[in-house]
Amino acid sequence: MPTVMNRWTRLLALCLALAVPGAAAWAQFIQLDPPGQREFVLDKADLITPEHEQQIRAICDKLLTERAIPIVVVTIESMAQYGGRYSRIETFATILFNQWGIGQEQVNGSDWNTGILLLVSSGDRTARIELGATWKHDHDQVARTIMNDYIVPAFRRGQFSEGIVLGVEGLDKMARGLALPRKPVPWWHFALILGGLGLAIFTIISLIRRGARGWAWIFWGFVFGLLAVLLYNFLRSGARGAGGGGGFSGGAFGGGFSGGGGATGSW
Repeated sequence: MPTVMNRWTRLLALCLALAVPGAAAWAQFIQLDPPGQREFVLDKADLITPEHEQQIRAICDKLLTERAIPIVVVTIESMAQYGGRYSRIETFATILFNQWGIGQEQVNGSDWNTGILLLVSSGDRTARIELGATWKHDHDQVARTIMNDYIVPAFRRGQFSEGIVLGVEGLDKMARGLALPRKPVPWWHFALILGGLGLAIFTIISLIRRGARGWAWIFWGFVFGLLAVLLYNFLRSGARGAGGGGGFSGGAFGGGFSGGGGATGSW
């Protein structure tokens, strides 16, 4: 009888896996233990310097205390090493988020669930920001900005520790409803500005000496207007998010679950 029951159980599980797309993936277990309630960082891939790890923990501890919003940072060598050989990083991050229960489902009797996971898989060359269910998808664009403008560019330069710090700083601003930190400006932006200024001075002097011809003013007005628009788009950054809470003494793990929102990046 037990043998027959086991066969029926396996058959039912197989039918469920075939009938419900992704059912097998949700049965997956990530072979990772969470950091301590107020440690915030699990650096399995050894990407973060001790100084930056201390800085990250200070930012996360302050945010958790003041807003009851935890940011948990995880780095791994590869998803395959922890039971996610065929997983996409979105699936891996969602399972890990729910498995650990990142964030608090409720705070003071109110629905909360504002946990944030920053997952970096160095060998897979991909990263994921996963947001708790209360964030919904309202902050996906901010998460994409943090991923694409702060984290990934640093990773492409091989500056993993710096990129993770920039990501945490951006997520902290998002959680507090503040503008994002100014995007790091590459050296060639300054060269472009200096070149534009030099060209403007040369043009003005030339026009004064030879006379102001209408087409010249129109042409250079168009050029400088276009440069101004390009520079504004390069240097612009900022977004507003959601915040809340204060004086929270709990930890980073308390039954929170993912809402599927966030952002993915690769390099």
